[in-house]
Amino acid sequence: MWCLFANAEEYQPPIWKSYLYQLQQEAPRPKRIICPGEVENRPKYYGREFHGIISREQADELLGGVEGAYILRESQRQPGCYTLALRFGNQTLNYRLFYDGKHFVGEKRFESIHDLVTDGLITLYIETKASEYISKMTTNPIYEHIGYATLLREKVSRRLSRSKNESRKTSVTNEEHTAVEKISSLVRRAALTHNDNHFNYEKTHNFKVHTFRGPHWCEYCANFMWGLIAQGVRCSDCGLNVHKQCSKHVPNDCQPDLKRIKKVYCCDLTTLVKAHNTQRPMVVDICIREIEARGLKSEGLYRVSGFTEHIEDVKMAFDRDGEKADISANIYPDINIITGALKLYFRDLPIPVITYDTYPKFIEAAKISNADERLEAIHDVLMLLPPAHYETLRYLMIHLKKVTMNEKDNFMNAENLGIVFGPTLMRSPEDSTLTTLHDMRYQKLIVQILIENEDVLF
Repeated sequence: MWCLFANAEEYQPPIWKSYLYQLQQEAPRPKRIICPGEVENRPKYYGREFHGIISREQADELLGGVEGAYILRESQRQPGCYTLALRFGNQTLNYRLFYDGKHFVGEKRFESIHDLVTDGLITLYIETKASEYISKMTTNPIYEHIGYATLLREKVSRRLSRSKNESRKTSVTNEEHTAVEKISSLVRRAALTHNDNHFNYEKTHNFKVHTFRGPHWCEYCANFMWGLIAQGVRCSDCGLNVHKQCSKHVPNDCQPDLKRIKKVYCCDLTTLVKAHNTQRPMVVDICIREIEARGLKSEGLYRVSGFTEHIEDVKMAFDRDGEKADISANIYPDINIITGALKLYFRDLPIPVITYDTYPKFIEAAKISNADERLEAIHDVLMLLPPAHYETLRYLMIHLKKVTMNEKDNFMNAENLGIVFGPTLMRSPEDSTLTTLHDMRYQKLIVQILIENEDVLF
């Protein structure tokens, strides 16, 4: 699974640990015990391994002490409930069996009973033979000893630095693209960690259960990922592949890969800025630059809405073209379309700029009656924001302060902007209409204070 560069001396692959792979190869194979006669009322999703209503003792006798042998039966005590009887470790194991379009006894769901039993035998065998080994898998991870990537770092860092501008635009030269493709997510992480990225915000990995086709090894502990399906988890942002238990030990050092980020809107803020190697989401920079160039004196700026279909066009342009999106006056003469697109970006964030974690603290700070104490409390909560969120909020407040400095033309002061941006930048973690209505005046007040005191608070 590791590819080499043209000069093999530049790259030494790690030593993948094969013990668990060998155990999987040794695991008993499923042996289906077929019922000799046709069983009345056999569920259509079960085959000839279904033996109808029989007792545990009868099932044990049918399995005949053969490792890996299995049958299906209907429970005597609970008709309509089905059981998998499986022979393993010189005993018959009985599992309650379920079907919802796929077969399962636990979290994993299988297309066939045969696959379910195969995976179960592998798991039982490995956990029986290597339980102590598995419990110690994470104690000496290769993830923390990536010396084999040292020689790569300088070379890859130079390439990534040289192509940084192109990377932001989701395009690199074929040669660079090929080189980066040859690096696993683990080595890529090592290289990116040491490049000239000045915006190296901490980011947790976005792990999701994954089924690996063919043998795969964990990029944290270097051990084989056993089983037929759902053998581990993969970070959908950077592609790191690890055991589920290893994912709890992986540091918060995800380096999102641009090719995995399919859109700009609705993408996690930190994920987007790390993928594009920018301080803030580029959509924020581009929109604000356009607004300040030709819209600061526009009456009702941010309060007046642009045409919804045109705002959606801008959204699609950013999702499709990234930094190449053209939002100039030639394409969108109405500046309210651009302000609408910027507000929509903030509304579409899965985690608001003012995060769910900090939301209640901001609301509590807004309720403080003493102005100086309130300002101090808001400052303290600002320090709790993730760095990318803090920087985005800081940059937006500087911009909105400029908007208020043109109030005589645009008629937008800090209070008016607070009404617009309060619910745009912060949302209650409670999905309650009553809570939202109750908090609206505090949301407005928070944004108003942030604008009026941006030079002090940030």
